[in-house]
Amino acid sequence: MKKYFADFHIHVGINEAGKWVKIPTSRQLTLRNILHEAANRKGMEIIGIVDALSPLVREDLERLLTEGILELDNEGGYRYDNKLTLILGAEIETTELDGGTAHTLIFLPDKAQMESFAAVMQRYIRNINLSSQNAHMSLARLISIAADFDSLIVPAHVFTPHKSVYGACTDRLVNLLSDREISAVAAIELGLSSDTQLADRISELAAFSFLSNSDAHSPDKIAREYNIVALETPTFRELQYAFKYQKGREIAANFGLDPRLGKYHRTACNSCGYIAESDIVVSGQCPRCGGRKIVRGVMDRITMISDFDEPHHPVWRPTYKHQIPLSFIPGLGKAALTKLLDAFGTEMAVLHYAEEDKLGALVGAKLAKAIINVRKGEAVIQPGGGGVYGKMAKE
Repeated sequence: MKKYFADFHIHVGINEAGKWVKIPTSRQLTLRNILHEAANRKGMEIIGIVDALSPLVREDLERLLTEGILELDNEGGYRYDNKLTLILGAEIETTELDGGTAHTLIFLPDKAQMESFAAVMQRYIRNINLSSQNAHMSLARLISIAADFDSLIVPAHVFTPHKSVYGACTDRLVNLLSDREISAVAAIELGLSSDTQLADRISELAAFSFLSNSDAHSPDKIAREYNIVALETPTFRELQYAFKYQKGREIAANFGLDPRLGKYHRTACNSCGYIAESDIVVSGQCPRCGGRKIVRGVMDRITMISDFDEPHHPVWRPTYKHQIPLSFIPGLGKAALTKLLDAFGTEMAVLHYAEEDKLGALVGAKLAKAIINVRKGEAVIQPGGGGVYGKMAKE
């Protein structure tokens, strides 16, 4: 069994003809650029793009296949430069009867199946060219459709206050889904403002593997969260086993932002800028100004709906390691990043393997120490909330 770095939630911004696919995102996020960035700078070995429901993305995919840049693997997924496997996915919005909305990722093994799935979904989605569009159906209905395909179904960023299952739709999956629909869910994506310690305070989540993905809307955000997956080969079929912990395949580790860095970690007030610190905000009123423009934080939401005060991890739950991308480190600019990548190859190599003295020789002792502190989980964090990211404090 081999271990692979994997980020399953990356957005395509535009296609190569300059047409928008995902708004808002960076214009640099073409499929071609994503493959290069993920493989050669970030060090990812498996990635999922979540906009392949759009025919604009599939046109670019076909072009890369024709050019020989991508090659279909018989077990699903596309190989790039013998370095990386591309998995095709679609992010789709659903709406419950009470108006709550959620995003869900649907992964499929190849372009043919994605086209068949798109042919069904375009009956419900008004503009199939754009990603993450509302399908005007419930999550249960989407799962029932996707389960008829050779799919991996993953509710996305499940605790964020906007467009997520627990953040906007329900306290429990069993209130939305039948046993059959729940069994069709392959994994749960935690989102940037949560981690295993928080999520495993909800008992029903003990049945699912957790994914930590970047939800990248720009090239530098690729792999800000990622996973290590243990597989025989980097293919879609092997991922089906890994998400369900079958045949020795598994999610071997999660690497995610310290939840305090997430922009929805704590409850915040959009009127006065208040961000909760020690107290859990359970009312819809700001404790500072009394206003009601409250954005419920992930930590606060989980505390409100949790079964346990402390996490109850299933025995097979892998390690969750708090990781901070190089771009989050104060004082580490583009010039220093270029030096590091030129010397060590990829961001994964810098974050996981580079020795402190060699880092110091390139970028100075202070930045080298900051990188090592990130690796050890010893960085000091200023929490985020209300749509504002947290920050790593300067040394």
